[in-house]
Amino acid sequence: MILKKPIVLVGMMGSGKTAVGNALSKLLNVEHVDSDEEIVKAANMSIAEIFERDGEIFFRERESEILNRILDGKPKIISTGGGAFSSPLNRKLISQKGVSIWLNADLNLLWSRIKNNKTRPLLNVTNPFEVLKKLNSDRKSIYDMATICVEICEDYTIAMTSDVIIKKLLNNSYLERETNDF
Repeated sequence: MILKKPIVLVGMMGSGKTAVGNALSKLLNVEHVDSDEEIVKAANMSIAEIFERDGEIFFRERESEILNRILDGKPKIISTGGGAFSSPLNRKLISQKGVSIWLNADLNLLWSRIKNNKTRPLLNVTNPFEVLKKLNSDRKSIYDMATICVEICEDYTIAMTSDVIIKKLLNNSYLERETNDF
């Protein structure tokens, strides 16, 4: 199959963007880039350390720079951080250069996946579930601007989610099957 544009996975932390991104890249034989990993490499420090030292605004500016860079080049799968799509600049970059796919997961599923993860700077607070709930509520209307929405169900495997995405990409002409003319 031939991917026509970069595919950018957006959604809340814990929705499966990185896991699904890895699976899609293997199925489509294209590169997978995790924007958070690229930020960590560029800064030579963890996201939590960037937040602590420089603040969220600084982090979001670097996030936009990295996203702009990785959207260029050959079509690829890009996993973003949960807040990346909240930026109007990032949404504009993604819509100009790629296709956004919202991995829409239920709040309880998100919580079950991330409640024991201490590397999420926005959740290093007294009541992380309430923060997650508010972030999820605040961001739903923003994620709803994505080109494609894929519902993430608890009983879906990564392979099942990847298959749903591939079907939606084919149906919307962002992906085409290779033809072998003999």
